[in-house]
Amino acid sequence: MEYTNLGRTGLSVSRLCLGTMNFGPQTNEPDSFAIMDRALEHGINFFDTANVYGWKQGEGITEQIVGRWFAQGDGRRDKVVLATKVYGKMSDWPNDQGLSARHIIRACEDSLRRLQTDTIDLYQMHHVSRTTPWEEIWQAMETLVAQGKVLYVGSSNFAGWHIAQAQAAAGKRNFLGLVSEQSIYNLLTRHVELEVIPAAQHYGLGIIPWSPLHGGLLSGIIRKMADGSAARGTSGRSADALAEHRNTIEAYEKLCADLGQDPADVALAWLLSRPGVTAPIVGPRTMDQLDRNLGALDVQLDEATLTRLDELFPPIGNGGPGPEAWAW
Repeated sequence: MEYTNLGRTGLSVSRLCLGTMNFGPQTNEPDSFAIMDRALEHGINFFDTANVYGWKQGEGITEQIVGRWFAQGDGRRDKVVLATKVYGKMSDWPNDQGLSARHIIRACEDSLRRLQTDTIDLYQMHHVSRTTPWEEIWQAMETLVAQGKVLYVGSSNFAGWHIAQAQAAAGKRNFLGLVSEQSIYNLLTRHVELEVIPAAQHYGLGIIPWSPLHGGLLSGIIRKMADGSAARGTSGRSADALAEHRNTIEAYEKLCADLGQDPADVALAWLLSRPGVTAPIVGPRTMDQLDRNLGALDVQLDEATLTRLDELFPPIGNGGPGPEAWAW
């Protein structure tokens, strides 16, 4: 396993992050435990979850599963850099959501209880709040850091100007502020290259891409549909996206076949090659999926392949950051 620092911090995290969103809804508890154990065997030390995962309002089912896994002992908690999130609606009452100081503090306490731990290593704001002043947000986060309940603070789904706004407010308080940004980022979704990634690099935030395979469309979906092994991409939004991009996906799978590489490995390897990326989030439903994801670490993409990927999946405008991407 390769490790890197999380943004400008001294914290070492694996180049792949284990996403737990499937634990509970798609993967039962014994299998979830086995996947987390296997992740540690592979050297993956970075686990990501959220208080809303499990999708039963207020229950934090996925956090509970992770907490019961920690409770088995054998150094599990000490080996893991644990990331969770706050913002989502946890009840029908108006203050059980968002980024008010009240909700941040209470949601943290609830997550700590479910996760059966004293400390959250990376506490991420799941979305930006347009109604809460940064002074209030940072005051709450500073309190949690001072109490030792949170070590680092991250963001998720922020725009570039939100990152700048957050860091300006944190700097006035002599607070470390954000150390990471978790964004949707993959070959099919590259808008963060315009402003989010440049802002993150400027302020020293590590980028943690979610949905690196775009809902399975970059995992060899056409081949899997042909052999009957496809579990995703055949219904709903995935089916619509596949219909829209089918020709591109077919050409992509042919390129991967010519390279002798699995499409999922190529998609992850591409992200690992991108500036500012710390660790893509892989969200396996099965042990086999986790094992196969590790292959991405051994894939090296040459310049010709990277150029061909840009041809198949063009960046926005002229590519790179704004305003150059659209202005000249």
